[in-house]
Amino acid sequence: MAALRAAVPVLALLGLCPGPAAAAAPLVIWHGMGDSCCNPVSMGYIKKLVEKKIPGIYVLSLKIGSSLIQDMENSFFMNVNEQVSEVCRQLAQDPQLQRGYNAMGFSQGGQFLRAVAQRCPAPAMLSLISIGGQHQGSVYGFPRCPGESSHLCDWIRKTLDLGAYSKAVQEHLVQAEYWHDPLKEEEYRKNSIFLADINQERGVNETYKKNLMALKKFVMVKFLNDTMVDPPISEWFGFYKSGQAKETIPLQETSLYKEDRLGLQEMDKAGKLVFLGVQGDHLHFSEEWFDSTILPFLQ
Repeated sequence: MAALRAAVPVLALLGLCPGPAAAAAPLVIWHGMGDSCCNPVSMGYIKKLVEKKIPGIYVLSLKIGSSLIQDMENSFFMNVNEQVSEVCRQLAQDPQLQRGYNAMGFSQGGQFLRAVAQRCPAPAMLSLISIGGQHQGSVYGFPRCPGESSHLCDWIRKTLDLGAYSKAVQEHLVQAEYWHDPLKEEEYRKNSIFLADINQERGVNETYKKNLMALKKFVMVKFLNDTMVDPPISEWFGFYKSGQAKETIPLQETSLYKEDRLGLQEMDKAGKLVFLGVQGDHLHFSEEWFDSTILPFLQ
């Protein structure tokens, strides 16, 4: 027994004995349109669920503004580039995140976190999970908003139809900043102040490409019965074939992929891109699906 006890420290030094389990990387969450950081039936629920399933994990649910109401309003009206800059500031100042973190974005929060990955490499984003994020944008219809925002949706819809690419609308309406009209590609490339930039539509920013390629995993979840994102394949980085609005093409057939302007082709070949589908409408999923499919990427 004495000899066995004496051998344990030696075995530990050699790495042959299991030590304490490594803590899970922190998680940063960004909510979608019309939501807030701490809504008890959405992001607050997700935060508590992750904390319950992964004991000891640090979860930061992003709040843009000084109150929950302002956070919700900013999801409609605060310039996305300013929101991304604010989030980069929050992350840089959070001592819990300095050794790296995973990120999970819901709907537009998915593409906004991708912008964070591309623009703000410190602290390091380890993996990005985009749940219903519109990575090639969305267009046509803007069919509905979450919650009790129908009148607001009607106003936004009319505003987008009248001039999504005008300077005033681009700078003050979030949804215009990822409005991608396949019949007005040149206008989109020239005037989109957010999506066209992070999707390298006006030239290749090598820093954006390098930073995105540093991700260990880029997980994209598409809702197979989505009635909110048009086209739904945008959630897998696909879009309409240029010049029309009926036929869609997957990411691998887009010029973005073929020219590898973001490094997605190289990431795909390296097994870093994960495409997941889930039955249901936009952001409709079960706790069981979340537990079995999403949580493993955080552990």
